[in-house]
Amino acid sequence: MSINMLVFDYRTTEHAFFANNHLSNFNIKFFSESLNEETVKELSDADKDNAMVISVFIDSEVSEEVINQFKNLRIISTRSTGIDHINSKVAAKRNIQIVNVMNYGSTSVAQFTFGLILALVRNIVVSAICLKNLQKTNISFLGRDISKLTLGVIGTGAIGGAVCKLAHAFGMKIAAYDLKEKQELRDKCDVKYTSFDNLLKISDIVTLHTPFTGDNKNIISYPQFEIMKPDAYLINTARGELVDIKALKHALDEKQIKGAALDVLNCESFNLKCEDFAEKMQNCPLHCYEEVQIAHEIVKYSNVIITPHIAYETQDSIDYILQKTFDGIMSTINGGTNNTNF
Repeated sequence: MSINMLVFDYRTTEHAFFANNHLSNFNIKFFSESLNEETVKELSDADKDNAMVISVFIDSEVSEEVINQFKNLRIISTRSTGIDHINSKVAAKRNIQIVNVMNYGSTSVAQFTFGLILALVRNIVVSAICLKNLQKTNISFLGRDISKLTLGVIGTGAIGGAVCKLAHAFGMKIAAYDLKEKQELRDKCDVKYTSFDNLLKISDIVTLHTPFTGDNKNIISYPQFEIMKPDAYLINTARGELVDIKALKHALDEKQIKGAALDVLNCESFNLKCEDFAEKMQNCPLHCYEEVQIAHEIVKYSNVIITPHIAYETQDSIDYILQKTFDGIMSTINGGTNNTNF
């Protein structure tokens, strides 16, 4: 029997996987749009009635109303680690399994993190833009030798650990904070675990690699920026909710820190996915309005880099995510739970 599956948030970077893999057990229909309370109305009754599996990315909002549109749904698969864009309580009530992907792209994200560090500390982006546009500027492109700096790593799981290994290769001193300390990182990378506040105090660069749990929203805010060095940099390739962007703007304006590089933002569907700013602000929900305004102000700063959530996005990572997605779906159908990690 063929498994009817609807894939949302389908991107061009995912095309190669489906072209190169014959998934004979699945009858798949693809949608480039995200799944939410508006787009679900555009689906045919047949699609909603027959879908056994739906697959989404973090841009989708799988609310109670969305879930209840699917009469025979058994699995919601998200091509991400986080599941906070899915109403898990409603899914559980209807005995619908949620399948996610753990620990994907650790090497890709770690490499991208160091790309941001080098670009920010060595002023690569702003200097390239100035030369490309033939601008006259009095901005100094003077950078720092990162082997002389201390990197503070918040979260030393798969990605944070990979960042520590790269930092060690660059000859950096490494401070780390995690509830679960890793002896391997101590032994092989000379990582020094310390308290959260002390890490902020001693680090020249602070990089975030912890999952968003809800309890750690805005763990970097006004008090934390006051602790940081005035010549320190903040890197965030984890989750936008970890950083209070209003406090970040204040820290940049008041020169409490030297600069910031962000691959993630809160309210990403409005911050990163729309091209027309006026249209974006017109349709932006109230709780995201200020976030969007601030993001579009600070992206113009010469000491700020913002990229559109692409740290994980290498072909290798995408193929891995999709393979694990289908492995998890088949495991769940066969009675396993190895990919329902939450």
